[in-house]
Amino acid sequence: MDVNIHESWKPYLEEEFNKPYFSDLAKFVKSEYKSHECFPPGNQIFNAFNHCHFNDCRVVIIGQDPYHGPKQANGLCFSVNNGVSHPPSLINIFKEIETDLGIPYPKSGNLLRWADQGVLLLNATLTVRAHQAGSHQKRGWEVFTDAVIKTISNRKENVVFLLWGGYAKKKVKLIDESKHKVFTSGHPSPLSANRGYWFGNMAFSKTNEWLKSQGQKSINW
Repeated sequence: MDVNIHESWKPYLEEEFNKPYFSDLAKFVKSEYKSHECFPPGNQIFNAFNHCHFNDCRVVIIGQDPYHGPKQANGLCFSVNNGVSHPPSLINIFKEIETDLGIPYPKSGNLLRWADQGVLLLNATLTVRAHQAGSHQKRGWEVFTDAVIKTISNRKENVVFLLWGGYAKKKVKLIDESKHKVFTSGHPSPLSANRGYWFGNMAFSKTNEWLKSQGQKSINW
């Protein structure tokens, strides 16, 4: 696995790349991509970091696994490529933005437009085998992405962390809340959303209000 990650992250994550767990993880990922269909494409595994550079990172959204259907995953959590139909969680995210901010529902589910504004769309596991959700969990990715969250918490200030659902909420222990802002809610998946844990959380307007209160530009969601 080639670690094609933007230069801005390297000084902070170089140490992780040199640890034994990461070398084992890289071997595992390489062998999986060689012997199975896996997502996202190899050159997009670190897309989240390549579109949201370290110095620009102002918001972090944490997902769990990449989408495991063909042509969906593009290295950003909850995002799909242009022209791909929107998965249920993404539909609910866009519906919430519609009611929260009055923004029309978008045609494209590609969230690169968020990443380019400083939103790190970080899955806890960065790769997956086709049609097998969770197939690359507990192989080292979570150790790496936890280190990313801790690094942002330690080395930056005034970042908004959006933790949606039980899995993401557990990451709060990695974040220094005296320096950063955390907003939590249920997960946007239909299971949680239809039980009243997602809609009305106003995460997007709250994030923008908080960024503005810190003298930062709001995100064009």
